[in-house]
Amino acid sequence: MAGKGLVHGPLGSDCLHVCVDMQAIFLPGTPWGNPWMERVLPAIEELTARHAARTIFTRFIPARDVDAASGAWKRYYRKWESLTLDHVDPSRIELVSALARFVPPATVVDKRVYSPWTEGRLDAMLTSGEFGTLVVTGGETDVCVLATVLGAIDRGFRVIIAADAICGSADETHDAAMTLYASRFGEQVEIASTEEILASWR
Repeated sequence: MAGKGLVHGPLGSDCLHVCVDMQAIFLPGTPWGNPWMERVLPAIEELTARHAARTIFTRFIPARDVDAASGAWKRYYRKWESLTLDHVDPSRIELVSALARFVPPATVVDKRVYSPWTEGRLDAMLTSGEFGTLVVTGGETDVCVLATVLGAIDRGFRVIIAADAICGSADETHDAAMTLYASRFGEQVEIASTEEILASWR
């Protein structure tokens, strides 16, 4: 079982912050609104401010329209057609303003599915071997954060989940995902507070 805190030691110079999908399209009041997003934003902002040059923001980019989607994604975008690129306000795709100000030196990686790993750009950015530890923040705990964490585990990264800097739109599945991280990935995943992460990562 994954212990609470940085149980595998302090963070070194090989650390990178990956912030998942903190975009206006997920703010409360939108169809995809995440009610906890604004609550975790200060912690993400603090972490990014301290390590902006070592931060990657992912952005979820919806399909252009239903016909542009493939397979079961067509069914998904029939339900959410108002959020396809042909219908949604383009400003909704952008990072929330509190985080957008860090780009550059922070970097943005766009993706069209839950995982940031499938399209290759994130892998290409990490091929140098400079980074061995990923600090993960953002949303949602049980969807895009989960896909990010599992891909990082598969690639052999040490994964640190900032417990107070991730969020889901449903408390039940957020809690279930946190239980999953803590109970099934003890050698690869640690769950720590932003305060502990910042104190260790200098």
